[in-house]
Amino acid sequence: MPNGPFVTTVVGSLPKPPWLQEKLPLNAAGKQVHGKGAAWLFDGELLLQAQDDAVRVAIHDQTEAGIDVISDGEQRRTSYMAHVVARLGGFDYGTPAKKWVRNNRRLAEVGRCTGEVLRKVPILVDDLQFTLEHSSRPVKVTLPGPMTVVDSTLDEFYGDERLLALAVADALNEEARALDALGPAVIQFDEPVFSRYPDKVAEWGIEALDRCIEGLNAKTCVHVCYSYPMPGVPRPIVDAYPNILGELERSKVDQLALEFEASGLGPDLLTLCPSKTILFGCIDNGALGFERIETAQQVADRLLAAAEYMAPNQIQVAPDCGLVPLDPAVARLKLKVMVEGARLARGRL
Repeated sequence: MPNGPFVTTVVGSLPKPPWLQEKLPLNAAGKQVHGKGAAWLFDGELLLQAQDDAVRVAIHDQTEAGIDVISDGEQRRTSYMAHVVARLGGFDYGTPAKKWVRNNRRLAEVGRCTGEVLRKVPILVDDLQFTLEHSSRPVKVTLPGPMTVVDSTLDEFYGDERLLALAVADALNEEARALDALGPAVIQFDEPVFSRYPDKVAEWGIEALDRCIEGLNAKTCVHVCYSYPMPGVPRPIVDAYPNILGELERSKVDQLALEFEASGLGPDLLTLCPSKTILFGCIDNGALGFERIETAQQVADRLLAAAEYMAPNQIQVAPDCGLVPLDPAVARLKLKVMVEGARLARGRL
């Protein structure tokens, strides 16, 4: 892992090239976030080659922008969550169900848990191996977190959210250990629903998260945001961070990836998690407008404000969330602005 003030990284997803996948809004029925995802524009061996090329493009874009810790852009995934969960034993995405998710934010088509949750086969191991072989920079790999899996699926087997979450955590930990053996810099678990259910975070969310990271050598991270912006879908910013950051402080995870730009939350919240490395979200992914591009000066100002509450060496620079909703050209510009803002902030320390 690189060190020093304001290391730059990403949350995970980047836009798909227009030649790889159909372009749909994230709230399209039965698609994208919770369901099977948008359709690929190739199939068979040609699809595998196209996905390889898309990962190469993602690596190039991040490297050219100057990102210190990169991802594969989740270029092989139709959904950041379902891509992983559908490959676990016990889940059925062939006959999805309707469910209100994200504390009644939206009615979504989701997969169903119909049996015991097990990791039957490696899921992301080959993907990570490819990225490591083609990257000259440290790599992070992302997995969905157990509370988000519980919220994003319909339980027809366990009958208890905590029991389902712990079963998912055990399966994810098995996958994470296999990924860890390849030597990634960071293994991240995405838990956007932490911001929607602070009571559940305290009751069993931290327990499940800690179970996910048992025995890992890589740095571990949890990403907590207020979910992807979707046209026509409310995105309320509830006062959850003050509650959940104290809970996350007592977790075993090393890093917290938090949203500050679009949410407008104040950096004084960092005093609630003094032992953690913070991925400080200072680039939005469309919540404030899909064509809006921050300036380097704005990024630097945000980082220096955060540095009043936490040592700069503990602050990493990241977008609020994955950049998949954006046009690829906009995402590239945002990454470059973010890196330049971090450089300006270092010069003003």
